[in-house]
Amino acid sequence: MSAEATTDERASILLVDDMEDNLIALEAVLGSLNEPLVRARSGEEAMKALLRQRFAVVLLDIRMPGMDGFETAANIKRLDQTKDVPIIFLTGTDADAGYAFRGYATGAADYLTKPFDPWVLRAKVTVFLDLHRKNQQLERLLAREQRHFDDLADRLRKIETHLAAGTHEDASGLRDQIRRMEELLREMRRGRGV
Repeated sequence: MSAEATTDERASILLVDDMEDNLIALEAVLGSLNEPLVRARSGEEAMKALLRQRFAVVLLDIRMPGMDGFETAANIKRLDQTKDVPIIFLTGTDADAGYAFRGYATGAADYLTKPFDPWVLRAKVTVFLDLHRKNQQLERLLAREQRHFDDLADRLRKIETHLAAGTHEDASGLRDQIRRMEELLREMRRGRGV
């Protein structure tokens, strides 16, 4: 992450594994990304964490006691609040060949077997961090644009009210309102590159 990135641009990563050694290994591999790493030791803990905060990506072990990775992923994809969070499944090399298919069918964005190449994992996570930041940027731009549209609608209502009142004595005030609306539209077009 660049030094100029703001707190809003920080993208948390959820690490879900019931084995302490695996969590330590994931933290060692991903620590250099300088993003918040949040641990969960079970599917239930993962769901609680996902409901408390936003995550850029979830690294999810398949084999866990209680709610396994597949069930956890299905629950993540079922909730509106979490359905768009990408999931990378992690599993041991002795895993059933059908695990990859089942993982993708459950909604996983990717699937890696342990032991994984640290460079590959870091590269895959970095892609999801970048996508998360771009989505946040888009959300901010859309919110700003919505505020502009709301402001324009408010100004138009005021002009309509003024015209409906039948007093045309304040033509310069109406011209000023229209001029401000035109400036706002130009600003909006510049923001879109139109």
